[in-house]
Amino acid sequence: MKKVMLLTIFAALMMISSAAVAQTTASGTLTVTATVTGSINLVFNSDASGLALSSGAGTNAATLAFGNVSAFGALASPNIVRTTTATTFTVSSAVDVLVTKTNSASANYSLTAQLGSAPAGSSTWTVGGVAVTNTSAAPITATGTYAANSNFPVAITVPFATPSGTSLNNTINYVATAN
Repeated sequence: MKKVMLLTIFAALMMISSAAVAQTTASGTLTVTATVTGSINLVFNSDASGLALSSGAGTNAATLAFGNVSAFGALASPNIVRTTTATTFTVSSAVDVLVTKTNSASANYSLTAQLGSAPAGSSTWTVGGVAVTNTSAAPITATGTYAANSNFPVAITVPFATPSGTSLNNTINYVATAN
């Protein structure tokens, strides 16, 4: 009987200590969802046959600095191509555009370009031989190849009547769209 009493006391003590140690808890479930979508990326690179980008190579915000340009005389770089007519001169440089894709079945991309503002001094601009303006985006290619530097030369044609000191600064906004 003593043993039963001891066992009863022991069991009671165990229950009391368990109750004293027990903590209040809460639980929950977090459901996580995600959907993979395809994407493309566009960056500018210096082309070996053109003027090196002065900043931003390998990014989507680069600068092509022609420096001082003129119909005659020395230019800032031998990689600037210059042509003249009876009334204008044109300076141009090769510029590479690299478009890459991920998680996409797209076979190729289309590329457009548009000037950010009206060109100064009656100059005209082309990208890849296509005239670009600030009024609408111009189609540069309909079947661009992914993961390959594509050379789309930038050219500015300047009339001889443009005053010396005229700044030809502008931006060209490129948009690549997966086909």
